[in-house]
Amino acid sequence: MADLKVKLGSLALANPITVASGTFGFGREYAKFYPLSELGAVITTAVTLEKRMGNPPPRLVETASGILNSIGLENPGVDYFLQEELPHLKDSGAKVIVNIAGRTVEEYAQVAAKLATAPGIAALEVNISCPNVREGGIAFGTDPQMAQKVTRAVRDQWDGPLIVKLSPNVAEIALLAQAVVEAGADIISLINTLTGMAIDPYTWQPKLANVVGGLSGPAIKPVALRMVWQVAQAVSVPIIGMGGVMTVEDVVEFLLAGASCVAIGTGNFWQPTLARDLVAALDTYLDSRDLANVQMLIGQVGKGGAPWHSCV
Repeated sequence: MADLKVKLGSLALANPITVASGTFGFGREYAKFYPLSELGAVITTAVTLEKRMGNPPPRLVETASGILNSIGLENPGVDYFLQEELPHLKDSGAKVIVNIAGRTVEEYAQVAAKLATAPGIAALEVNISCPNVREGGIAFGTDPQMAQKVTRAVRDQWDGPLIVKLSPNVAEIALLAQAVVEAGADIISLINTLTGMAIDPYTWQPKLANVVGGLSGPAIKPVALRMVWQVAQAVSVPIIGMGGVMTVEDVVEFLLAGASCVAIGTGNFWQPTLARDLVAALDTYLDSRDLANVQMLIGQVGKGGAPWHSCV
C-alpha cells in the first residue's frame, strides 16, 4: 500500500480525500454508509451566527453534467452546531473542518470566536462567496480588499489552521488568493460554485425560485483545474482542490495541478460512498504506477511521470 498521508501546513490528514461544504451536511446521513474516519477530513455545511432557513424552493436543478443550487446557506446556527452536531462528528473519529459564513465582517468574527473555544475542530474554512449586506450585496470574495478584511477578522479570533474558500466568479483568481494569504490564510480551497441559471422552455420561468444559483459538478472541472493550477503558481500555501471530482483520474488531475487535498461535492449525491471509494481507488492508482506516496503527485503536471503498468 502507498502512503496516502498529506500535510497542509500544520493540518495533517490520513489521506487527501475530503468532502465539499454544502454537500455532506454534518455527516450524519453519510455515516450510515461508512465510517467518517475513513476520510482525510469532513468539511461541514456552512455555519452562521444565527439559524438560517435558506431560499424558497425550488432551489435545486439538474443540468447537463452538473447541478444548480440556491440553497441559501440553510443551517441551524453556530450554537446548535456546537451543542448537537459537533459531538456527533467528534464521536465519529473524523477530522472536523467547519465552514463558516456571515453577512458582515463582524458576523464572521463572532462565529469564529464561538468555535475557537470548542475542542475537536481541526480547522476553519471561510466561505467568502457570501453577499456583504453593508456593501449593497456584493460578495466578499469578488473584491480582494473585502476578502482580506474577512480573513483578518477570522484570523484574529482563530489560532488554528485557517482555510479560505475562493469564489471562481472573479477576473483574477490568483490576485484574490494572494490577498487572503497576506491577511492570514494558511490554506486555500477552490473553487466554489460558478454562477448560473436555468429556464423552463415550456413555462418560460426560471427553474430556481432565486433565479440564479451556483453550478457544480463535472461541467465545471476544467475551470476548477485551471484555477487550482493558477493559484498554485501564485502562492506557497497548500491548496484543497474541488469542482466536478467524480473519478480517481479527476483526483489525480487536481493533485498534479498543485492541490494537496481534493474535496468531493456533487459526486456525493450521485454515489453516497464516492469519497470513501476514492480513497481506495487512489491507493490502487499509486500502486499501479509504482509511486510510494501521494506526495509524488502533488504539483507534478508537466514534469514527466511514472511508467504505466496496469489499468486502474
